[in-house]
Parts: sequence; structure tokens; C-alpha cells
Amino acid sequence: MEKYEFITHTSEETVKLAERLALLLRPGDVLTLEGDLGAGKTTFTKGIGSGLGVRRTINSPTFTIVKEYHGEIPLYHMDVYRLEDSDEDIGFDEYFNGSGISVVEWATFIKEYLPKERLDVRMHVIDEHHRKIIFYPNGEDFEKICEELLR
Repeated sequence: MEKYEFITHTSEETVKLAERLALLLRPGDVLTLEGDLGAGKTTFTKGIGSGLGVRRTINSPTFTIVKEYHGEIPLYHMDVYRLEDSDEDIGFDEYFNGSGISVVEWATFIKEYLPKERLDVRMHVIDEHHRKIIFYPNGEDFEKICEELLR
């Protein structure tokens, strides 16, 4: 699987990268976000929301599992960390096949529910300000999106 690496130097650059990505996404697209606490997963999701025209403040859905935001395209922000060791299905198919973009934090905990075609995003802390963001496209459409982001 091809991977695409980006280094951001500020949280603003992380937001801008995610905004650019959002403009290339279509309803039904699924992104997974993995990374240590503080790696910038929620910051990245704020950029996706901004790119989709979401006006509400985006924050982590840690205690609600799913937060829905309405913009030009709906954004479904999920934090499934609490579903580790759980067989609970909260209707993922409805989100993943819906009219919005799904961003799933800690997606390894629900891997059996994830669609085959998706964009896996891994975030790594380099230091206080720098992040390495690696995109792993699953599917031809996401491969094209990653190529477009490199331009």
C-alpha cells in the first residue's frame, strides 16, 4: 500500500492540510484517525469541518461517541475509544453509507465495521509543534485524492 507523508509545523498547518483534503472528499467517504493523545486528531478534524463549511466548534466526542456537524456536507466525528472490547454496533453502516463524511478516531477498535475503501490517517508527534501525518489510501479514489494533495 502506498503511503503519503506530510510534515506540519504548526496546528494551523495541520488545519490547512485537512481543509484541503475536505475539499476533495465526497459524501460517504470514511477517514480513520490514529495517533497518540495530543497528536492532533481533533485539530485535524476541525480542519475537515472547516473545509466542509461547518460553523460550530468541533471538539472531541469522547463521551458521546458520535457528534454530527452540519455544513455543506455533514460531518460525523466519532471517537470509538470507549468501544474497545465491546461488540456494540451503534449503526456505523448508516454513517458510513450516509450523506456525510465520517471521521473515526481510534478506528482499530471497530475495524470489523469499517468499509474496505477508506483513508487511514496516522498522526505522529515529532516535537511540540511538528507533526508527521501519513495517509494510507485504501481504494483508487483515495489514491487519487492523496496524489492531488501532493500538488
